[in-house]
Amino acid sequence: MGWTTEQKQQSREKIVSSAAELFTRDGFDNVGINDVMRHAGLTRGAFYNHFSSKSELYAEAILGAARQAKSRTMEHPENTLSAIIEYYLSDTHRRGEDICCPLAFLTTDIHQRDDNVRSTYTRVLQGFIEIIREAMPEGQKISETEAMHKAVMMIGGLAIARAVNDDGYSEKLLQACREGVQGETAKGR
Repeated sequence: MGWTTEQKQQSREKIVSSAAELFTRDGFDNVGINDVMRHAGLTRGAFYNHFSSKSELYAEAILGAARQAKSRTMEHPENTLSAIIEYYLSDTHRRGEDICCPLAFLTTDIHQRDDNVRSTYTRVLQGFIEIIREAMPEGQKISETEAMHKAVMMIGGLAIARAVNDDGYSEKLLQACREGVQGETAKGR
């Protein structure tokens, strides 16, 4: 007896969720299809019912991680830009203890991937920039370029804070980024 459409969808979601977690933690080259499927509690054979390649899964995992992060943000409409900045540039996020942002966690890996993966990453980045614009305090509007400044400081700051091997220094970097992005917001930029 075949699987129902709902079971197939649940299986796909498990695979994407597992892949997002593993790829953001370990990177594309360090995660195999077997790793993803084992983590999802499924067999390798099930993979090919959903995806034609690891690269296709990688693009879906980037979107899946971004959707999870956006969903978490949208669940709390009181999430002002300040709250988003505080969480995004937190030690908890740096350590990857919660939903990991593919923009910061995969930034050094993406340029080596195919156009589909890079296109997906670009769309996720554009979405993050739009979230920043929409989360500005009431009465404050910023241009796309100004939102890009904030996004780049947040993504780059988190990526660098993850790269250093000194937790104290890492926290200083995150704090400097929080102050920098918040300072721009306070100035209305």
